[in-house]
Amino acid sequence: MEKNLDKNNLPKHVAVIMDGNGRWAKKQGAARVFGHKNAIKSVRDTVEGCAELGISHLSLYAFSTENWGRPKMEVDALMQLLVSTIKSEMKTLMENDVRLTSIGDIEKLPGKCYKELQTAKQETAHNKGLNLILALNYSGKWDITQACKKAIADCEQGDLKNEDLTDSKFENYLSTAGIPDPELLIRTSGEFRISNFMLWQLAYSEIYITEVLWPDFRKEHLHEALLNYQSRERRFGKVLSE
Repeated sequence: MEKNLDKNNLPKHVAVIMDGNGRWAKKQGAARVFGHKNAIKSVRDTVEGCAELGISHLSLYAFSTENWGRPKMEVDALMQLLVSTIKSEMKTLMENDVRLTSIGDIEKLPGKCYKELQTAKQETAHNKGLNLILALNYSGKWDITQACKKAIADCEQGDLKNEDLTDSKFENYLSTAGIPDPELLIRTSGEFRISNFMLWQLAYSEIYITEVLWPDFRKEHLHEALLNYQSRERRFGKVLSE
């Protein structure tokens, strides 16, 4: 399927809402954590697929602010899994020239998670390939709120005039400052919602929904999403053709 892709018409930024781990585990008669563990292969395949195609940015919605409301056992297991996965994947990230970054209120992560994440970000900071963006303790509403607070602070300090605040200037206060908005959002498990993810950045993103549960998502499913993206006409509210 990759051979059918137009390499000159690929999104610079792909975002993924990784959904369906719990339902996948339930089908196996196992606890939800089992689904999270088996989703690591999906992450690896997706990262590898984007890197091979030369896609510049891949954002993965790994843990939302709302996820803290899940059972403590599941949250603790997710945090432990995050630490172990970052450690085990570091060699692969370096070999594939992948740079690890993050968005979200990461200072509120457990200390060990925060430390491992920061270490991995520092070690991969000079890599020039795919920018892998983990959204951790993230929500779109939080992102816009914290951006507003920064803009207000700059206004109060005289560094910004209210009348000079434009869309493009406001984007510099978001956690994704300097990163192009996703042209394509992929959501697995057949759910039709964006779940408080990148509310500003997804304004004109193409949305691709697949019934595939995240632990079953592989490179060929990524290629299917990209082919679907290439079949669409990006108009941005304009009329390009009749």
